[in-house]
Amino acid sequence: MTVRPAWEVRENEDTTRWFDVRLAFSDGARVDALAVVAGAGVCVEDVRAQPALSLDDLAVLADWLEESLAEACGAAAGPVPEGCQGQGRRARPAWPRGAEGRRLVAQEYRAAQREGADPVLAVMCATGHSRRKSLRLIGQARDAGLLTPRRARR
Repeated sequence: MTVRPAWEVRENEDTTRWFDVRLAFSDGARVDALAVVAGAGVCVEDVRAQPALSLDDLAVLADWLEESLAEACGAAAGPVPEGCQGQGRRARPAWPRGAEGRRLVAQEYRAAQREGADPVLAVMCATGHSRRKSLRLIGQARDAGLLTPRRARR
C-alpha cells in the first residue's frame, strides 16, 4: 500500500489532510482512493477499483485505510479520545479472537456502563480498534448472548 499526502488545510487549531492511497495486488487488481483525515475520523471521498469492489469489500477497505492513515499521520488521525490517554493506535494491545475476545469485549462494555462511561469508547480503548470495528465486536458479543440485545429505537 502506498499513502501519499495530497494536501492539507489548517483552520484555527484544526487540520484537515487529504491522502492519495493506492493498493496494488500481485494479480493486477488495484484500488485507488482519496481519503480525508479530520479530527478523530477518516472519510473516504473517492474510490476507484479494478475490478470493482463489493459493499463488503468497501467496509473492509474503510477499516484498513483508517489504520494505515493513522500511521501516516503520526500514530493518530487526531487527538487521542478522553479515556484512552497513553494508548496510541500503533500500540494496539494483543486481543484474543473468538469466544475469549467476545467475553472480554462484553466485560469492558459492562464495566464502562457501570462507571457511567461511554461503553463503545471503552471497547475502542481496550482493543485499539476503530469505532466501526469495535461496534462489530460488540455486536458479536451480543449475538453470542454475552450482552443484552439493543433496545429498539422509536
